[in-house]
Amino acid sequence: MSIKSAMIVGGGIGGLVTALKLHRVGVSVRVFESVETIKALGVGINLLPHAVRVLTELGLSDELRKTGLPTRELIYVNKFGSQIWQEDRGVHAGYRWPQYSIHRGRLQMVLLKAVKEQLGEDAVLTGHHLLSFQQDDDSVLAHFENKKTGEHIGSYTADVLIAADGIHSTVRKFYYPNEGLPKYSGRILWRGITESTPFLTGKSMIMAGFQDQKFVAYPVCPDAATSEKSLINWIAELTIEDMPSRADWNKEIDKNKFAPVFANWNFGWLNVPQLIEQTEAVYEFPMVDRDPLPQWTFGRVTLLGDAAHPMYPIGSNGASQAILDADALGEEILKQSGAEQILKAYEKARLEPTANIVYTNRKNGPEVVMQIVEDRAPNGFENLDEVISRQELEEIANKYKKIAGFDRESLNQK
Repeated sequence: MSIKSAMIVGGGIGGLVTALKLHRVGVSVRVFESVETIKALGVGINLLPHAVRVLTELGLSDELRKTGLPTRELIYVNKFGSQIWQEDRGVHAGYRWPQYSIHRGRLQMVLLKAVKEQLGEDAVLTGHHLLSFQQDDDSVLAHFENKKTGEHIGSYTADVLIAADGIHSTVRKFYYPNEGLPKYSGRILWRGITESTPFLTGKSMIMAGFQDQKFVAYPVCPDAATSEKSLINWIAELTIEDMPSRADWNKEIDKNKFAPVFANWNFGWLNVPQLIEQTEAVYEFPMVDRDPLPQWTFGRVTLLGDAAHPMYPIGSNGASQAILDADALGEEILKQSGAEQILKAYEKARLEPTANIVYTNRKNGPEVVMQIVEDRAPNGFENLDEVISRQELEEIANKYKKIAGFDRESLNQK
C-alpha cells in the first residue's frame, strides 16, 4: 500500500466518513476543520440504502438506529394533496439496508465521536482553515490559518490531501480559479425543523406540489411512529428570480417571506401552514450546484463530496454520494498501488456517475412526476390513470435508482 498517511480538509459528513474508511484500510489520517467547534447544526437529510451499507460496514449501524428514523415510504402528491406516487423505502422495499431520515448535525456528531474513538482525539484539528498547499513527487505540504485572526497555525505533511471542504472548496478554487459562483437554479429553499404531530404512518416522507412550488416533510427522530409529538423536518421551495448573496445563505428569515403562498395547503393528513407557523427558526438557502468537472485528481490531491460534485437536493442524494465517494477511495487503496494511481482510479470510479446525477437532478430527478402531473392536470384530477400511467411512474422511479446507484437488485448483491 503506497498511501500511508492522508490529510482530509473538511470535517463534515464526507470528510469524517472518509477518515473512518481510510483508517479501516490502514491509512494514518488527520482531519482539518475550519470552525473552532463542530456543533450539531442543520436540519434533516436522508441516507439511502447504498450509503447505509457503507456506514454499516464501518460499524455504525447501532448508532444510526438510535439516531435516525428508518423511512417507511415515499409519497408524491400534487398541490391539492392528491397522491401521485407511493413506494416503500429501505428494508420495507426489500433492500438489505434501511433508508434513514436523520438530523444532519446529529449524524455529524455520531461520525465525529467514531473518528475520535477509532483514530484518537488528536485526529480532528478544528480551527484549521486551509491557506495553501504544495506537492512534490512524494508528499503534500499544507499550511493552515485561524480564519478569524489570520494567524498561521501550522503546516502538515501527508502522502495525499483529500478536499472535502464543500461547495465553496478552497482546493477546487485553486485548480479552477475562474469557475465563479455556484449555479443558481432559480429556486429558493426555506428549511425548518419543529416538534409536531406525526403524519400518515409516522415514518412517511412526503413531497407535494411541482417545480415552482414544492413542500417536503419527514420525521427525523427514531420514535416518531410511537410518539404523540415528533421532530418534523420540512422544506418549502419557490421559484424566485434573484439568488441571495452568499453572505445571506443559511440566514434566519421572516416566514412571511414565503408562508402566505402555502396558506391553503392543508391536506387534512398534513397541515402545511400550521407546520410552518409552529417553527421558531426558518433558514433560507438558494438551490445551487456546479457544473461537473473534467478532473478531480491532481497528482496527490483530489476532491470529494460537495467539493467534487455539488448537486441539487433532489432524490435525497447529496450526503449519500459523499459517503459513496469515501467508500470508493478506500476500496481503491486496497486494489491499487501508487498514490497518484489510487486517486486517479477513485476519480474514474466516481466522476461520471456523480456527473450523471447532477444533470438528472437539474431535470428534477424522480420528482419530475409532480411536474408532469401539474402540466397535464393543473386543476387536479379524479382518476390518476387518465393523467399518468403506472408504467410511466415506475419507469421514472426505477431509472433514477439506477442512475443514483441504489437499484435494489444490484445493491443487494454487494
